[in-house]
Amino acid sequence: MKSHKLTVQKTARYFVLGSAGPAIRQVWFICHGYGHLGNYFLKQFEPFQNEAVLFVSCEGLHRFYTNGFSGRVGASWMTKEDREDDIADYIVYLNQVYAKVMQGLDPAVQVTAFGFSQGTATVSRWVGAGALKINRLVLWAGAFPNDVDLKLHQERFNQMSNILVAGTQDEYIKEADVNSLKERLDAEGIHYEMIRFEGKHELHAPILQSLLAL
Repeated sequence: MKSHKLTVQKTARYFVLGSAGPAIRQVWFICHGYGHLGNYFLKQFEPFQNEAVLFVSCEGLHRFYTNGFSGRVGASWMTKEDREDDIADYIVYLNQVYAKVMQGLDPAVQVTAFGFSQGTATVSRWVGAGALKINRLVLWAGAFPNDVDLKLHQERFNQMSNILVAGTQDEYIKEADVNSLKERLDAEGIHYEMIRFEGKHELHAPILQSLLAL
């Protein structure tokens, strides 16, 4: 058996909270976690909406039923199957979303790339792979994936603020994982700020509010 590949056109979607215009001072490109959908994940940012910020919720290109063959639908950024192609595909998608959203905005707008859980690997690869203007990278309940060569991209990542956020009771992230990540970043010379909060694998409103106060 021989595997063959071809490139096809695919319709992808993203969701925007806020109205593009001259008042916009911040744009957040948001990548959800495994099993989320872009529109539902974006609802968690509604309390922070104001005229100066644009929240852009991107969505994984692979949708599936989360329980059996009907009911709730979720999305995933990738799996272990054909992972390199999936990564390349979502980087192309994110670049296109970025170009579409940023068109016509003030060049001085502050751009945050935000990833939650599985989305942290997604935004890390995206930011590391390109030369787009990103002022801040926020990795929430996740980390830089091992396939991102931090030494190779050290200059790129150190051109922006790198914020790591994790709950102290996160059921997927243990203290050993946090310590291992910090050791890796220190060893590779990546500047970062670590923020902890009392909570689980979830967003935390006070920290989100503080991140909006640039």
